Formats: sequence, structure tokens, C-alpha cells
Amino acid sequence: MTKNNLIEKFESLLKDLNIDFSEKDLLVKAFVHRSFLNENKGLVKEHNERLEFLGDAVLELIVTDYLYHNYPESSEGALTSWRSALVNSTMLSQKAKELNFEEYLLLSKGESKETGKSRQLIMANTFEAFIGALYLDKGYGACREFIERHLIKKELDSIIEKRLFLDGKSYFQEKAQEIDKVTPTYQVLEEWGPDHDKHFKVGVYLKDSLCAVGEGSSKQEAEESAAKQALKIKDWNKEK
Repeated sequence: MTKNNLIEKFESLLKDLNIDFSEKDLLVKAFVHRSFLNENKGLVKEHNERLEFLGDAVLELIVTDYLYHNYPESSEGALTSWRSALVNSTMLSQKAKELNFEEYLLLSKGESKETGKSRQLIMANTFEAFIGALYLDKGYGACREFIERHLIKKELDSIIEKRLFLDGKSYFQEKAQEIDKVTPTYQVLEEWGPDHDKHFKVGVYLKDSLCAVGEGSSKQEAEESAAKQALKIKDWNKEK
């Protein structure tokens, strides 16, 4: 693949997004994972991590500005929770997939086989890198229009209405207090592994009754997993 072939590949993405880039190299760089450089020396010179750093800040500012001006009666705590729900890696990965960014990722052969959390993080980082590239090429206004159209106006109403801004543990506590009139408690049931690679199994209880069990690489992660399992068992999922 030549550099010209690589740039031509991205023309279809720009057409789908109805955006034009003056610096096509900047657009390509937004999709270059660090691993790609090792197997394609000379084709591209830089990976997307600096663009990701910039895009993260631009994204947060635009979302913050929108929330501040459109929800003047809402508290700082509420605005912070809504912003977190809009810009977390799960949401950004979802947006990147919806925009077909995955088809344009430039990864090593080994990295291209990775799935799950690893791929989700790459997708989220690429979304941020694209925002960084768009900011450098088209400026703040173009970024604001893109983020509002593809992220904020598509997701924010649902996040607020369905209370998706709450993590599983917070939401389970809210529902348990509302429906069962009890505050959940958590207990480590088992832990194993060396200090640098611990694994935990945690149970969540309603009064003295074990409701669900979760696992994770930290107590917090295991508690979150247990709460999500409990939401399913109790049929209290937020999507309902």
C-alpha cells in the first residue's frame, strides 16, 4: 500500500461524514495505532496518541460548554455525571463503531486480532484522535457541530431519562432503596493471585441475602460487576 492509496481509502469516510479535510495526512494519522508503525515503516511517521490527547480536551470542553449553557438549573454534580456518561470509553467506542471508524483503523496484524476491552479502548482513542485532527484542520466550530450532531443530541436525552449516567453500583443502590427499602452491602468472598495481579470475587447482599456475585481485578471492579449482575437478576435494568 502506498501513501496515496492510504489517503484515497479515507475519501469514502469523508464522504460518509460530509466533511472535507484540507490536510489529509492529519486525518490518516488519527487512525494510526502505535503498533502499525512497526510493520509499516516509511508509510506513516506518527501514531495518533498526540491527537488523542488534544481531542480529549476539545471533546470535554465542547460537552461541558453545551451542558453549562443548555441546563442552567442543573447542579455541578448532575452536569459532571452527564458529561462522564457522554465521554467515557464505552460511549466513544460505540460512536466510533456507528461512524464506521473500525474499517479505517491502521493496526499491526497482531493488534487487529484483539477484541473485547482492548479493541474498545482503541476505538474510543481513535474517536478522540479524530476530534483532535478535526480541530487542527477545521477549528472549534466544526468540532462542536460534529460532536453535537453525532454524540450529544443523539445520546444525552436518553442518558438523563433512563439515568444511564449512574454506574451499576449507584443504580443498584438507588433501586434497592426505592423498591426493597434496603441499602446493599458488599463482601469479598474470595481473592487470589500475586499482589501485582490480584483477582477478587465479591458478593452483593440485600440484608443477609446474597443477591449476586461479580469478579474483577480490583474490589471496585468486582463490586461493579456484582451490582450489574444483581440488576439483571432483580430485573431492574436501566433500559427498561
